[in-house]
Amino acid sequence: MMDINQIRKLLPHRYPFLLVDRVVSMDLESKEICAYKNVSVNEPFFNGHFPEHPIMPGVLIIEAMAQAAGILGFTMMGVTPEDGTLYYFVGSDNLRFRQPVVPGDKLELKARYLSNKRGIWKFACAAVVDGKEVCSAEIICAERKV
Repeated sequence: MMDINQIRKLLPHRYPFLLVDRVVSMDLESKEICAYKNVSVNEPFFNGHFPEHPIMPGVLIIEAMAQAAGILGFTMMGVTPEDGTLYYFVGSDNLRFRQPVVPGDKLELKARYLSNKRGIWKFACAAVVDGKEVCSAEIICAERKV
């Protein structure tokens, strides 16, 4: 549904911090998105986390979920970073990790809009590998004009 070029129009992130490779589906009626990141052994963070037993850092899994939520939020509002709007990741609630993410995994990113009050957006997010939830959290973002 959305390739990397379309994603780059909605997210200000660039390599090595752009963590969404493709959007598979987005339903604005139910306010949900499904995207993914292909986890490659060539990711720069694997050089130090950990060289002999590479696992994707949890904070990057959270960031990937937040980026998917950001794509949904930007699309719901009909704006882009070029319009002077950014989402800042400001927190998470009910964060849980269930298993490691390793090279070769396809990290499926799901986000569902929960609320927006005074520019503070909440999304229910999950990261899934091979049908198993590896991480879940409520992601909180702040909408800012720049």
